[in-house]
Amino acid sequence: MLIQSLRMTARDWRAGELRFLLVALIVAVAALASVGFFIDRMRAGLARDANQLLGADLLVNADQPVAPAWRAEAQRRGLLLADTVTFPSMAQGGEGEESQAQLASIKAVSAGYPLRGELKITTNPDDASTAIGQRTRDVPAPGTVWVDANLLPALGVKVGDALQLGDSRFTIAQLLAAEPDRGASFANFAPRVMLNLSDLPATKLVDNFARVTYRMQVAAPSKNDLARVRDYDTWVRARIKADNVKGVRVESLENGRPEMQATLDRADRFLSLVGLLSAMLAAVAVAMAARRFMQRHLDACAMLRCLGMTQNGVGAMYLIEFALVGLAGSLVGVAVGFAAHFVLLELIGSLLPADLPPVSLLPALQGIATGMLLLVGFALPPVLQLRNVPHNRVIRREQAAPQPMALATYGLGTGVFVALLLWQAGDPKLALITAGGFLAGFAFFALVAWLGLRLLRRLRGAFQNQSWRFAVTSLQRRPGATVVQVVSLALGLMALLLLTVVRGDLVAAWQRSTPENAPNRFIINVLPDQKDDVAERIAQAGVQQPVLYPMIRGRLTAVNGNAITAGTYTSDDARRLANREFNLSTMADAPEGNDIVAGSWYRDAPGVSEASVEQGIAKTLGLKLGDVMRFDMAGTVVDAKVTSLRKLEWGSMRANFFVIINPQAMANAPATYMTAFHLPERGANLASTLARAYPNLTVIDVSGIIRQIQEVVDQVVTAVEFLFLFTLASGVLVLYAALMGSQSERTREAGLLRALGATRKQLATAQRIEFVLVGGLAGLLAATGAAALGWGLATYQFKFEWAFEPGVWLAGIAVGAACALVGGWLGLRSVLRQPPLQTLREA
Repeated sequence: MLIQSLRMTARDWRAGELRFLLVALIVAVAALASVGFFIDRMRAGLARDANQLLGADLLVNADQPVAPAWRAEAQRRGLLLADTVTFPSMAQGGEGEESQAQLASIKAVSAGYPLRGELKITTNPDDASTAIGQRTRDVPAPGTVWVDANLLPALGVKVGDALQLGDSRFTIAQLLAAEPDRGASFANFAPRVMLNLSDLPATKLVDNFARVTYRMQVAAPSKNDLARVRDYDTWVRARIKADNVKGVRVESLENGRPEMQATLDRADRFLSLVGLLSAMLAAVAVAMAARRFMQRHLDACAMLRCLGMTQNGVGAMYLIEFALVGLAGSLVGVAVGFAAHFVLLELIGSLLPADLPPVSLLPALQGIATGMLLLVGFALPPVLQLRNVPHNRVIRREQAAPQPMALATYGLGTGVFVALLLWQAGDPKLALITAGGFLAGFAFFALVAWLGLRLLRRLRGAFQNQSWRFAVTSLQRRPGATVVQVVSLALGLMALLLLTVVRGDLVAAWQRSTPENAPNRFIINVLPDQKDDVAERIAQAGVQQPVLYPMIRGRLTAVNGNAITAGTYTSDDARRLANREFNLSTMADAPEGNDIVAGSWYRDAPGVSEASVEQGIAKTLGLKLGDVMRFDMAGTVVDAKVTSLRKLEWGSMRANFFVIINPQAMANAPATYMTAFHLPERGANLASTLARAYPNLTVIDVSGIIRQIQEVVDQVVTAVEFLFLFTLASGVLVLYAALMGSQSERTREAGLLRALGATRKQLATAQRIEFVLVGGLAGLLAATGAAALGWGLATYQFKFEWAFEPGVWLAGIAVGAACALVGGWLGLRSVLRQPPLQTLREA
C-alpha cells in the first residue's frame, strides 16, 4: 500500500493535482510560522526590554540592607548586581537668609546602576523637562548630585551651584532627563536628587528612624539568557518563606510596574489576535483545497474500485498521500515562515531592538503540528468521502451522499480548529471569543446563503436578460457548492476586514486608552485655603476645568469590628497595605475611568458611611461587599461599609484612589487636595510659578512614564500592521480556493452552453453577474460578522469603547465583489478562449 501511495503521490504531483493543496498548506503554515516566530521573539524582547522599567531583570526590595548571604549567592551564580537606597528628605539650596528647602526623593546609587536601560542627563532645564538628554552609563561622581529640573526653581539654584543634603554639601553637576526605573509611586513623586552611594554615610540622613527603601538590582550578563535570574528568583523566594523574612519583596515587571504590565498584556492579546486570524484562514484554505482535491479524484476512485481495490485500501492510500503532502508542506512552510520573519524584522527596522532574543524551537514545532492538525481536521472528511465513491460512477457520473462517518469528521475538524485557536492564542477567553464568532458566522452565513438561493428561485422569472437568467440558473444548479462558496468567501473576507477596517478601530481605541493628552502632571499637598488659587493658576496655564480631589491620610484599624494586628494577614502584600497609611478621598460622583464591577455607588445619605474600594486592594485584603472598614484619620474615626468595588485603568495616569468614602461621612476629616492634568507645552513654567507661590506644594512630572507607555504601544501597533501582510497572503489563498472550487464544473457548463448556441459575451456577462452576486453577498455577511466580532473583542476582551462604522459594510460589499470578479476572470479566460469541443473533451 505504501508503494502504491507513493506512486499515486508522484502521479498526482506530475498532473498538478497536489500543487494547489501543497501551496495552500505551505502558505497556511508559513503565515502561522512567520507570525509564530515573530511573536515569539517580540514577546521575549518586550518582556526583556520592559525590564528596563525596573532597571534590572529582578529587584530585591527591602526595609533593611539586603542580607550578605543573598548577595553572595547572586554573585556565585554569575549575576550582575547594583544597589539603590531611596528615602524622602529635605534638600537645601542658597546661602544664608536666601536659602530655601524642598522635600526631595533622595536616591543613592552604586556603580553599574541601572543594570537595564540608561539614564539621560543634560545641563539644559528645558531639555530635561522634555526628556531630551545624553545617554550615560555613569553615575554621579563623588561630591556631586544629579537632580530633577523642577528642583532648581523651587530652591533658586542652577547647575553648578551647591546643594545641602544633611551634613554634606554637593555640587549640582547634571539634570536628570530620564530615569528608567523611577516608577509611578507617590514615594517617587517628589523631585529626585541622585548621588553616589559612597557619599551617603557622610550625609548622616540614614538612621534607625528613617523610612528607607533598599533595592538590590539583579541582572543576567546577557539580556537573552534569563534562566539564571529565574533560578535566583526561585531561591530568594524560598529563603524568604523558609526563614519567615519580613519587610522584603521580590519585584518583577508584573508587581513593580502595574501600569506598564497592563499595556504589555494588551499588546500580547493584540499579537495573539493576529495569530488566531491566521489560524482561521489557514483552516479555511486547507479545507477548500482538500475539497477541490476530492472533487477532482472522484472518477479515479471509482476506477480503482472497479479494478478491485477495497474501500479501506482507497482510504489508506489517500491518507498516506495526504500525510506525505502534509509533512512536506509543513516543513517547507516552516522554512518559508522562518525566512519571512526576518523580512518582517528588516521592514520594521529601528522600531524594534536590534538584538532581539534568538528564535526558539516552539514556533517551528507549532508550525509542523499545525500543518498536520489542519490536514487531519479539514482534509480527513473529503478523504473519507473518496473511500465511499461507488463503482457505478464510472458509468453514471453521480456522487453518493456523504456517509455519517464522513459527516462526523467535520465535527472533528471543528474541534481541531478550536484546539488550534486555543494553542495559538495562549489566552482561552480571546480564543473562545474568536472561535465562537467564526463558528457562529459559519452557521449564520450558511443560513443566509441558503435563504438567498430560495429567494433567487422565486425571482428567476423576473429576469428578462439572458445573461441574468444564465447566472441565476447557474447558482440554482449547484446550491451546495454555492453555499460553500459564499460561506468560504465570507469567512475569508471576515478575517481580512477584521484585520483592516476593524483592526484600525481596535488600535485607535487602544491608543486612546493612554492618549497623548493623558495627565502628565500631578500636584499634591494643596491646602484647603490654596485650592481655589491653585486651580485658577492651572487654568491660566492652559488646562481646561482642572479638578482638585480631596486626599486624606488614614490608617485601616479594623474590619467588621476586628482590630488589625500583626497576625491579621499572612501575605506580605496584605500586611504592608494594612501597616501603611491609605490615601483616601471623598467625592459625590464616581470619577472618570472608574467602572463599578460589584455593588453600586453610594447615595451620600445623612448619617450613613459608605465606601467604594478598588477591586485589587479588596482582593488583597480579603474585603467584600458589606464589610465595614474603620479608618483613623489623625484622630477622626470613620466606620464605612463597602457598598461597591471599582476597576481602575492604571495605564490612564489619572488620579486614582484605592478607597473613596461618601462626603458627609468625611466632613470632619483633615484633608489636603491633589490633582492630575495634562499640561500643554505653553504652560511649562507652571511648576516654578507654583513653587515660588506655595513652597509646600509638590509638582510631579510623569510625562516620562507616559512616553514609555506610548513607545511600547506604537511598537506593537507597528508589528500588528506588518503581521497583517502574512495573514493577507493566506486570506488571498482562501478567496482563490473559494472561487476555484467549482472551476471544473463551470468549465463543462460553459462548453455545453457554447455548443448549444450561447455566445462568449453572454457567458462572460453571466459569470460576472454570478460572481458579483456571490461576492457582494459574501462581503455583506463578512462585514456584519467582522463588526459583531470586533464589538465582542473590544467589549469583552480589550475593554475598549466601540463605535460601529458604516464604512465596514461598504468596504465588505466592494471588496467581496471585486475579489469575486478578479477570481472569476482568472478562471474563465482560458475556458472562453478555446473551442467548445475542446473544452468538453478536457472537462
